[in-house]
Order: sequence, then C-alpha cells, then structure tokens
Amino acid sequence: MTTKIVDTQPLAGHDGEDAAPALRRQRAEGRIALRVEARGGLPRVTRLAESGSSRLRFPKAEHGLDGVMLNIAGGLACGDRMSVEAEVGPGAALALSTPGAERVYRSDGPDTRVSTRLAVEAGGAVVWAPQETILFDRARLARTLDAEVAPDAALTVYEAVAFGRQARGETVEHGLIEDRWRVRRGGRLVFAETLRLFGPIRDLLAKGTVAGGATSLATILHVAPDAEARLDAVREVLAGHDVEAGATAWNGVLVVRMLARLSEALRDAARAVLPILIGRPLPRVWTC
Repeated sequence: MTTKIVDTQPLAGHDGEDAAPALRRQRAEGRIALRVEARGGLPRVTRLAESGSSRLRFPKAEHGLDGVMLNIAGGLACGDRMSVEAEVGPGAALALSTPGAERVYRSDGPDTRVSTRLAVEAGGAVVWAPQETILFDRARLARTLDAEVAPDAALTVYEAVAFGRQARGETVEHGLIEDRWRVRRGGRLVFAETLRLFGPIRDLLAKGTVAGGATSLATILHVAPDAEARLDAVREVLAGHDVEAGATAWNGVLVVRMLARLSEALRDAARAVLPILIGRPLPRVWTC
C-alpha cells in the first residue's frame, strides 16, 4: 500500500531569489547505532556506537528498555547531519524517545538532514517516539525513515512537527520540510509516504487542503498483526481531544493523522493514543 502526500512550490530562495551558496563552516554530525537482543527474557543492548553530538542513555525503566536520544549540540542548524540505526532481535523490545523537543534553526541555504533506520526481527517490538520537532522561520529539514519489520513483529512510529513556538507568537513564513517514510514488512513495501512543504510555509498551512490554519501536525504509524483491532479504541480516545484527527487501518497497518494549532494538544492526544498501541505506558521522559 502506497500513500503519497506532496505539496511543492517552484524552487527559489527564502524571499524568491536563488538559494544562497553554502558558506564554509563546521557543522554538527551525530550517529547512534545499536542492537538489542532478548537475554534471559529481558531486552539487552548487545551493541552500541555513538559519535559526534549524539548520545543514547538508558534511565531506569519499569516497562522495558527505554532509550533516550540526546543531541548535545543544542539543536540543529543548516548542514547538520544526524542518523540513528536500531536493530531489535527476535523477541526483544525497545522504545526510543527524546527528553524534549528538537529545534531546527534558520538556514542560509543547506538542509539539515536526519536519517533513521529501524529493523525489527521476529516477535520483536520497536517504539519510535521522539517528542516534537520545532521548525524556526526559514529552517530547512530533510528527514528519512526506513524500517524493515518481520511479519509477526510490531513497529510504532510517532513524529510531530510544530511550525514555530506558538507560546511566543512565532510563525514560519518560509522554509522546507521533507519527510520520507518507507516501511517494509517481510520484505514487502507496506507503507510509503513523502510529505514536502517548501517555500511559503505559512500560506501553505493556511490552505484547507493542507492544514486549514493549523501550525502543528503529527502522524502515528502502527504496524503489527493486530493493528486493525486497535482502531476503534484509538478513534474513541481521539474524540476526547482538541485535535483534528483521522485514523484508519488495513492489512496490519494503522495510521493516525492529527492537526492542531498548539503542539501541546498533539502531545496530549499522543499520550492517550500511543499506550493503546504499544500496550504499555510511554517512556518516563514523556511525563517530565
């Protein structure tokens, strides 16, 4: 099943001129790579690599192995590169999140690039649930998420984007966000999507066919053998939250779309929906 949402504008700079050439500067790079396996009935990290400005910590958790991803660079800027690669072995489980919102600052040309690769082997489970990404005016962010899921494994992905800090009255006039997701189950492509907003972001978000004036958006993707069985419970929970939302499920895939004017509304809805899908409370960083 392939779903594609594309919204493009003519290539131009932030104010209509050609994009400025990249200036020579040192940029941040970070990488996390790990493998988790079940040992004695418990998930254990058997391989972990960190480099650059990326760190992964495992605070004490009551409901499994919860990894907290840290960016010690203090945000992302033009030309930064970040990547995460996570493998979960048979019967193991892993949740990855962040301690707070990630910030992507203004760019004078180059894109910030973030890539995620997830592999979930037989009977395993992965929860990818970073807190929201905040885009500043004229930020440029290109992200990819690629996942391979075994037929009897589970993958839950949550990504939210806030255009500006609403509490400070900020708006994003121009910029770029490109989100490319590709998920395979048993080697077969089951979910493919590319979301691209480029150019006059504020004007695009105001369109009824895009966001209807909302300045925060989120997607939840749940791939599991029993995904369809969770649909009614998810819809019931969403009805009690101040978000514009829709949920659908087919062939072991469940997708939730949410729009809101405040990112806090998305976070509150996610706190209610995600435990239904993953069968456990969210990592503690989500309640701090």
